[in-house]
Amino acid sequence: MPPGSIKRSTYGQNYALSLVEDVEPKLLDRIRRLVNLESPSDDKRAVDRCAEAVAEMAADRRAGVRRHRQRAFGDILELRFGGTGAARKKDRPLMLLGHLDTVWPMGTLAKMPFRVAEGRVWGPGTLDMKAGVAMALTAIEILRTIGSEHRPIVMLLNSDEEVGSPVSRAMTEKLAKECAAVFVLEPAQGLAGAYKTARKGVGDYTVRVRGVAAHAGVDFERGHNAIQELAHQLETIRVFTELDRGLTVNPGVIRGGTRTNVVAAEAQAEIDVRIARAKDAARIEKRFRRLRVRDRRCVLEVEGGMNRPPMERSRATVALFRHAQSLAESLGFCLEEAATGGGSDGNFTAAMGVPTLDGMGAVGEGAHASHESVLLKDLVPRTALLAEMIRTT
Repeated sequence: MPPGSIKRSTYGQNYALSLVEDVEPKLLDRIRRLVNLESPSDDKRAVDRCAEAVAEMAADRRAGVRRHRQRAFGDILELRFGGTGAARKKDRPLMLLGHLDTVWPMGTLAKMPFRVAEGRVWGPGTLDMKAGVAMALTAIEILRTIGSEHRPIVMLLNSDEEVGSPVSRAMTEKLAKECAAVFVLEPAQGLAGAYKTARKGVGDYTVRVRGVAAHAGVDFERGHNAIQELAHQLETIRVFTELDRGLTVNPGVIRGGTRTNVVAAEAQAEIDVRIARAKDAARIEKRFRRLRVRDRRCVLEVEGGMNRPPMERSRATVALFRHAQSLAESLGFCLEEAATGGGSDGNFTAAMGVPTLDGMGAVGEGAHASHESVLLKDLVPRTALLAEMIRTT
């Protein structure tokens, strides 16, 4: 998508940096508020409290607020900001895409409190991805404060991303259809802070075996061991991995049996699949469905499939990145691109053909780990870059 389709205002990128510097205390306070509102995916009330806080933060920017009510998960929060200047209602909006749920259970703050120390912002969910949400609100604030032209904005914050987006995917895809581009507020890649132009697709398969139980000492020959049959299946599955194609198949969890003196009647493996190319989804599906038992007295069941399509590196995404790279240079830093094996909600929008640029949130390390943190020095320039991307796309 060609950048600069809306006329740019004249204040320049250095002014964008100074504007963000002026509101940095407010940006940090927003991050603090969101991190201190713990919001694990499986706690609807907690995620809803976080959504309420974001809606309150957006109120003074005259955002249109809509909460898409959910039963099993937190509500999905949709914020709309009208276009300004030459950007009229008829212009296709930009989507800012993120999530409010985290992997951290309630009570994590007791051992991982929010703090600013050692040049970092620490706490559960800081990097993935509450800092990104706060950065987006701040970027919009400075643009609207100075009256800079920009397209209408749809900011969608999901409640179930960390568990596969089971309820939010349809909403994400529906709203993305009306948008000119999608900016994903997930953290940037590594401490270098690369933007992400490609992500692998993610699949989850469960292979179950039902055997025949028997006493391991008295009736061993009458038993048919589900664990041994599963081991045979895993040897077959092992060769599904093709590193040269970016296709990996990893049995991550195995369960089976009851006692050592019982021939196991049940066993299962939970298997993670990653693909770099959309066309490999059908290929890996066929291979799993073609599995057959060696012991005919055992029964084999395969469940699951691909959860997220890959975000393949497209011309439209590269064009967005090149534009961001140029803006970053004018802001005084170097921006690189990267591919990652992890998935995000941006996988869905990219697979639809909507130009999608990912990793536009904070720079840091330790997502999903006890040292989760954001680099303080990068908050201002990355927020300024996000504001410039909104302004000039």
